[in-house]
Amino acid sequence: MYVDREADPALLVCQVGATRLTYLYRAVDDFAAMLRESGDWMELGAADEQKPAKDGTVEAWGRAESNPVGGWYGQRKGYRGRFGMYLPPLLEELGLAELEHKPRGNRIRAL
Repeated sequence: MYVDREADPALLVCQVGATRLTYLYRAVDDFAAMLRESGDWMELGAADEQKPAKDGTVEAWGRAESNPVGGWYGQRKGYRGRFGMYLPPLLEELGLAELEHKPRGNRIRAL
């Protein structure tokens, strides 16, 4: 993952093999703030754009009309999902959140 500051607005780029996913860079701060406000564990619920996100999950928040950008943080049509897969490990790496590492059903919370 890296930040494309040349883009307007800045984008967080996630390269997975030949697939390039992009999310609004502000998602990092927005997501961390939401976790701090929630104060509890939140299920990740990663899902492709074409699949519905489970209510109350990170994935659902990353595409909800009630989030700070009013919808999808993902920017590439067809690849806007998977917010709940790629953003939580980044927040953990940045020291902003604690992430479970179980085979399934992982959760995240703010530090």
